[in-house]
Amino acid sequence: MNQMRVYNTLTRQKEEFVPMEEGKVKMYVCGPTVYDFIHIGNARPYVVFDTVRRYLEYRGYEVTYVQNFTDVDDKIINRANKEGSTMRDISAKYIDEAFRDADGLNVRRASVHPRVTEEMDFIVEMVKELVEKGFAYADNGTVYYDTKQFPGYGKLSRKNLEDLIAGGSERVAVDEAKKNPTDFVLWKPKKEGEPSWPSPWGEGRPGWHIECSVMAKHHLGDKIDIHAGGEDLIFPHHENEIAQSEAANGCQFAKYWLHNGFITVNDEKMSKSVGNFFTVRDIAAEFPYEVIRFFILSGHYRSPINFSRELMQASQNGLERIKNTRKELAFYISNCADAAMTAEENEQAKELDKFKVQFEEAMDDDFNTADAVSAIYELVRFANIGVKSDISKEYAARTQDMLTHLCEVLGIAQMEEDGVSAEESAKIELLIEKRADAKKAKDFAAADAIRDELAAMGITIKDTRQGVQWFKG
Repeated sequence: MNQMRVYNTLTRQKEEFVPMEEGKVKMYVCGPTVYDFIHIGNARPYVVFDTVRRYLEYRGYEVTYVQNFTDVDDKIINRANKEGSTMRDISAKYIDEAFRDADGLNVRRASVHPRVTEEMDFIVEMVKELVEKGFAYADNGTVYYDTKQFPGYGKLSRKNLEDLIAGGSERVAVDEAKKNPTDFVLWKPKKEGEPSWPSPWGEGRPGWHIECSVMAKHHLGDKIDIHAGGEDLIFPHHENEIAQSEAANGCQFAKYWLHNGFITVNDEKMSKSVGNFFTVRDIAAEFPYEVIRFFILSGHYRSPINFSRELMQASQNGLERIKNTRKELAFYISNCADAAMTAEENEQAKELDKFKVQFEEAMDDDFNTADAVSAIYELVRFANIGVKSDISKEYAARTQDMLTHLCEVLGIAQMEEDGVSAEESAKIELLIEKRADAKKAKDFAAADAIRDELAAMGITIKDTRQGVQWFKG
């Protein structure tokens, strides 16, 4: 295998991937704020970094994967007030809904899914430490991080602190309690009707940035291998995490920073006001979840991708090509004579490894799923040429194993998810049976009518020496 290389936002270059501890990877991914269903933009880091984790495990690493839920936030409180509910109930509801969508997208559960409300003691402890070390200061119940005390501030986003301060000073609304316009809140005092927790500075709740620093430290330690999230989090969220964590812990926080690009909708930035805002649940009502996953993986994770119905349809067609090949191979494995490979098939089977090599080279090059999908397409083309009525069971099985092997790394084209319910499947099988009876009775008009009925249901059938195969699409 090649050496893996990843693009590190911190250094703005691809680097050889070498974890701190041989054979183990500590990975933290910023999760959603749970006040609504996750949208297509949230789905991208879910799918992308689940796939990164899968590939790291495929490469033999033991991955401890932490993805949080922000379950205390102004947006959650506003939603609770609007619905006459509580913050706890709103966040619990949308955490359940997020898991439902994640399961649909075939995103595996993280090793730990910490929630901010369960980490308050640790949050207060880190804020205290930052105050004691001179990196933070309190003013009437609010605690601020003093950005001028951290020499490396701006190293991730490549923003100059003095320019940020100058820009901040030009704004009309300035928080006069801050020493510098760039200082940010670590702890905020309680407001009437809002949830709060005790602290040395009075009842209150944490600022957003401190939460991830604390959850990463609590569940992974002072230093981690990979910190990941959307590119919109580079500044200020991830920049502020570095400032907090490195000041508190006295060491480098994360070795590699991975950020996925944006998703546009019909070439425009997604926005509720524009009316092009789609939740994953909205899209799943029209396209299966597995198509959403495949669509996301069809582009390189750092590149922007455009969401449209036409591109989703193209993704659905592409996924069905892969699944139909898997299904056809499974059919031959079940129905062919139990024969060993022929000499010709032995030669062809030697070609299978080249697709695996092509796939691994793509994934080793900064998790290039777009090229990895291309390798799978080429394997599908190769399989379709080799799949014929006199194929041996062993050759079909060898080809199927390779296709399954590569698809499972990306979490795509799972056989149990072919988009056809048990009820539909039974109806299709019954129609195929009726068509066979019609052909036996030489009622070819009836047989053709049944084929047309199946086509209208989106089902293609294929007559083979071993029986009738059917495919979706």
